[in-house]
Amino acid sequence: MIATLTSPLAWPFVVLALSVLFIIIAISKLKLHPFLALMMAGLFAGLLSAIVPDSTLLPDGTLAVNSVMDVTKLLMTGFGTTAGNVAMSIGLASIIACCLMLSGAADRVVTRFLQAFGDERAGLALLVSTYILSIPIFFDTMFMLMVPLAIALHKRTGKDFLLYILCICSGGVIPHCLTVPHPGPIAMVDTLKIDAGFSILVSMLVGIIPSGAGYFVAKWMNARVTIPLRVSLENSSDTQKGNAPSFFASLLPILIPIGLIGISSMWKIFGGMPAVGETSVLRNLIDFIGDKNIAFLIGAIMSMWLLKQSKGMRLAELGETLAKPLETAGLVILITSAGGAFGSMIKNAGVGSAVKHVSEGAGISMILLAYVISLVMRVAQGSSTVAMITASAIMYPLLGSDLPYHPIYIYLSIGFASFALGWMNDSGFWVVSRLSGMTEKETLKYPSMMLSMLSLLGLAVTWLGSVVLPMVSK
Repeated sequence: MIATLTSPLAWPFVVLALSVLFIIIAISKLKLHPFLALMMAGLFAGLLSAIVPDSTLLPDGTLAVNSVMDVTKLLMTGFGTTAGNVAMSIGLASIIACCLMLSGAADRVVTRFLQAFGDERAGLALLVSTYILSIPIFFDTMFMLMVPLAIALHKRTGKDFLLYILCICSGGVIPHCLTVPHPGPIAMVDTLKIDAGFSILVSMLVGIIPSGAGYFVAKWMNARVTIPLRVSLENSSDTQKGNAPSFFASLLPILIPIGLIGISSMWKIFGGMPAVGETSVLRNLIDFIGDKNIAFLIGAIMSMWLLKQSKGMRLAELGETLAKPLETAGLVILITSAGGAFGSMIKNAGVGSAVKHVSEGAGISMILLAYVISLVMRVAQGSSTVAMITASAIMYPLLGSDLPYHPIYIYLSIGFASFALGWMNDSGFWVVSRLSGMTEKETLKYPSMMLSMLSLLGLAVTWLGSVVLPMVSK
């Protein structure tokens, strides 16, 4: 029995199972911070690999882990590499989000959409504006920002409170789980080796389908049940008043970075202009400003300018204001980097090769496998980010050159699975429940159920896209 478990094929599965179990117990039962849980799980996986070193052969035939000292080296290399790739983007996104909210820019965008759509389609206005604003703003923060508007609309119309809440969820969750610069997607981009700009373009376009479908699901649920208003506007986050920027200026810190990254990505995809050389000034300029870090830096500078102008802040006051969101970003960076460290240990434990060997024999779809792995991690420990980090780390070694479609479909599958079946171990579950005034049963029955339905729709769209538009040269 022991000989079977420690064989080169079986032992990686033992390492994976015990490591994932460690994460689940550490986060869900022991209530350890995800940073500590992921780092300790990575160390645990490395030590298990060192016990049976023959199971950690790399493709070139060399050993990934020769001794215990190799474990710490590999762990910190994975941590540092991930931090270097994600830290600046996450930090800059937190600045953009903070400035958009404090300057009144976010409120301006939502208000303009509400005026354009009217009270009869206010739910759709909330969904569209939330979808756009959620590109740089985390879901929890976005929900806190939007709930007062939902309450005010309900007081004005006397109906549709559930519709408004569900539309906010539909518009906010999908960008959070699919789009860079959110921590889960940016970790997946790094792990799966996908161009960040390309991932933004594809995820925002594909995400429109399930997010838009969320509006009709929300209307269907809203027509069948009435959720009373149990929270007051005074107890919710207040919207920003005062000298808010114009609608156009409010959108610039979001649209400019996306536009720059998108132009650079499309340039790379289509090979640039044939008449323009590889070392031309134009090509270098596009590559520079289209880098995700530079693009988000430009967006951050624009958002800081909006905040300074709207509030009349001095530079010293601006610096103090940005300290808090940067502290929050620091925690997110630590968690994401710890996930990268854990992923590197899973990779070096030979898990990818073992899973690939088994899945090829069983004829399992890589898209479905990625979805199931992400979903299991999501349900087990609650965090969408941890689910995305873990699933992408497991899936990457399986994605060989013979994959019949672009790895972006694996990225999408993992992202869609990461917000399904939310329940009490998910912090977002409690944010929605407490701020909307819904009971735990109502939150499970409506927001969680709707998002699970959209997750399955996202999986179907992903699979269909991989068949119709594989985006690989045959």
